[in-house]
Amino acid sequence: MRNLYFFLTKQKDHLIFILALGLSLSLLSNHDSPDLNLLRGKSIDILGHIISPVTWINSMLKLEEETQLLREKNIQITLEMESLIRAGEENQRLRELLNFKNESNLVLLPARVLNSGVSSNLTALTLDVGTTSGIKINQPVITPDGVVGKTILVGENTAVVQMLSDVNFRLSVRIMPSGTVGILRWKNNNICQIWELQKNAPINVDDQVVTSGFSHIYPRNLPVGRVIGVLEERGSFQKIAQVRIKPELSSLMNLFVVIEENNELD
Repeated sequence: MRNLYFFLTKQKDHLIFILALGLSLSLLSNHDSPDLNLLRGKSIDILGHIISPVTWINSMLKLEEETQLLREKNIQITLEMESLIRAGEENQRLRELLNFKNESNLVLLPARVLNSGVSSNLTALTLDVGTTSGIKINQPVITPDGVVGKTILVGENTAVVQMLSDVNFRLSVRIMPSGTVGILRWKNNNICQIWELQKNAPINVDDQVVTSGFSHIYPRNLPVGRVIGVLEERGSFQKIAQVRIKPELSSLMNLFVVIEENNELD
């Protein structure tokens, strides 16, 4: 009891203010005189002006939150659309590969590229097939567009492919329709050169380049690319053909390994 007394004594100013405020509000709410109604109206106006900035800030915060949610939803929809577009493109590529496999005279094993890279002495990629799938060393690797390279290392479930873009890669090719034979080597940016061509060989721009069949690795008439130019040097008995290869080596995802030939390509 004594503690309550001391508490009331200590807090008397606050208690008096609360009682006075409560009494004032009670009187204002229970009387309908014109002066009190006017006072109520003024009070509501003042309160409205005080609350209005707070309400505006809350609206802005809510609008910003909704805007952020819309941004996130927009990004999600965009990513889903991109995924569907990529899936459609991948499906189209797989259909083309399937058609090529069905129409080819070769026994082909589909393979997926696991990774690719360039070391100091080799440009290569790794496939997801190996000896358990029948892969051996020195088997051609191709796409429907043409030659990509050959297997040089084979494990149980993976194989390393030396790519056509490797500086040490060589390929015996034939230029059609003349039938001129030369050795193809990489230059840069999907451009190769064919060396050891006779000076008087009839070679023209847009002539088709295919494998010659002289190699024990590559069957003849596999597509390689097309001639885009011919270089001739004075005093030389040979000329060089510039060739743009057909496969886009920088974006390979699905390939075929040639297991064997059923019949030679026509």
